[in-house]
Amino acid sequence: MNRDDEIDYKSIVEWRRNFHRYPEVGWTEFRTTVTLVTLLREMGLLVHVGTKVINPSFVMGRDTKLVESAIESVKKTLSLDQQKILDEMQGYTGCVAVYDTGRPGKTVALRFDIDCLSVSENKSNDHYPVKQGFVSERDGFMHACGHDGHMSVGLGVAKWLAEYGEKSGLSGVVKLLFQPSEEGVRGAKPMAESGIMDDAQYFLGMHLGFIAKTKEIVVNPNNFLCTKKYDFRFFGVPAHAGAEPHVGVNALSGACNAATQMLGIPRHGKGMSRINVGVIRAGTSRNVIPAFGELQIEVRGETEEINTYMANQAERIAQGVALGHNLRLESELMGEAVDLNNDQEMVDMLSSLVNQDSSLINVPSRSFGGSEDATILAKRCQSNGGKSLFFVVGSNLAGGHHQSNFDFDESSLLIATKLFIASLLTLCESNK
Repeated sequence: MNRDDEIDYKSIVEWRRNFHRYPEVGWTEFRTTVTLVTLLREMGLLVHVGTKVINPSFVMGRDTKLVESAIESVKKTLSLDQQKILDEMQGYTGCVAVYDTGRPGKTVALRFDIDCLSVSENKSNDHYPVKQGFVSERDGFMHACGHDGHMSVGLGVAKWLAEYGEKSGLSGVVKLLFQPSEEGVRGAKPMAESGIMDDAQYFLGMHLGFIAKTKEIVVNPNNFLCTKKYDFRFFGVPAHAGAEPHVGVNALSGACNAATQMLGIPRHGKGMSRINVGVIRAGTSRNVIPAFGELQIEVRGETEEINTYMANQAERIAQGVALGHNLRLESELMGEAVDLNNDQEMVDMLSSLVNQDSSLINVPSRSFGGSEDATILAKRCQSNGGKSLFFVVGSNLAGGHHQSNFDFDESSLLIATKLFIASLLTLCESNK
């Protein structure tokens, strides 16, 4: 599996640090996508963007005003050629690069997420990105989950394909999916529904760090939690709180009532279930009956059955409260992810590849314990008769995921790139 001399590790690190400096949240990754498209096309790969890779009918949690503001802001930093790419994107971020060997064979899809988090990065001198000069330049935004590393690994695989794919005797087609808006699990569904990977016989996704340390490879993580994210908006009637309180219809009261009931949903007896009311927003003034109230919630479940139970309960509570308080209700699904069982054939393949490298530690299984919308792409492949695998490449962390001091061991970038390439060489052998 040793291909260190064929992998441009220096560029992978440089790409990672560049992306880290300019983080962008979901559906606003315009600079990020333009950078990816530019680099991938310079490598000679065919790259699709816009509605070719994102189905607008399935887009969730996309704030139009935020998107428009991001486009106007990034335009000022782009060259004329880059602005053409921006226009080509039609307002949707993400891209899919295609490497076609020209020889008959399997189609393999690899997924890399590209968005950041609304986290303010630690600016202390002992924080590695500060010491090395690649700390986030955007206040309030940070790559605090490793997606800067994920897409840099994707670029590393692309560069290897462009330079060594033909020499290595690969057959078939490789598709590199650079997926937007993973945080909030919003981007995989519209990418899946674009049909861009419906011809894939194999799918692979990966996460850095999380549940493993450097050189540990969790080849078959389990306990992926299904999830649904909702915004519930309650609309009432304003009125003077002193003179005519009976005229108003209190949306804040309804939102609070709904939040309390949702947090008390009985848990499911067949497995793990979760609910969190993360945001409650209501009211304009202390002497005005609140005419608007909003809840931002999420439910999770160990299986689709459990998650559906939690989601249905939350929806019923919102509807019942709205009816009981004489409020108008708007419900919007803001994101979703499903559970995943990796295909044993793929697990065995990766396990064999890890065992070939004595420097790596094969961790057969470990609980993932969170949600990942790569599961939607993985299940899409499985539903079309293909095989899927999502694995974890361990990395020592200088702070937990989603925290202001997050950073990972950059040596894990090389490990991840090598594993993807080794997997492609196994799955795309010319005799397969």
